[in-house]
Amino acid sequence: MKVTSSEIIISAVKPEQYPESDLPEFALAGRSNVGKSSFINKMLNRKGLARISSKPGKTQTLNFYLINELLHFVDVPGYGYAKVSKTERAAWGKMIETYFTTREQLRAVVLIVDLRHPPTEDDIMMYDFLKHYEIPCVVIATKADKIPKGKWQKHLKVTRESLELDPGDHIVLFSSETGEGKDKAWAILESYM
Repeated sequence: MKVTSSEIIISAVKPEQYPESDLPEFALAGRSNVGKSSFINKMLNRKGLARISSKPGKTQTLNFYLINELLHFVDVPGYGYAKVSKTERAAWGKMIETYFTTREQLRAVVLIVDLRHPPTEDDIMMYDFLKHYEIPCVVIATKADKIPKGKWQKHLKVTRESLELDPGDHIVLFSSETGEGKDKAWAILESYM
């Protein structure tokens, strides 16, 4: 997809704040600091649209991005970040669960993991949650540029096995530095629209 326009339209915490539209939505989930903002910026050809923070856990709302007037990316708070109180974490969990399980416009969740490391317990829990609710999932393994090309398949295998990835689920090797995997990711998302 050639992105010609993209903007953040609303930050929501409850269903009545979600945009009133029938456009397809893709939620972006992942551990704090896994590179969700970099993924968004790379996919949308925008440098600073999604703010990249040195402080993990910065996203605390559901941020809706309108793309080409055709679809929304929905950035959800990162998980697994320790410096957030238990109450706050529980509130985020509830907010994300409500969105994932009630939003009819949600076409798929893009689960972003770090290719350099095996998926965390939180990543596995998120994947299992999506499977339980039968929500389509696309796994994006970021930071591919930080690993020699010859080891990509080995790392992908670890990711597949750790998540116990369904054979029908997509996994895309991605780098927000080089753009590796960008076209493939767009092609997969477009197939869900």
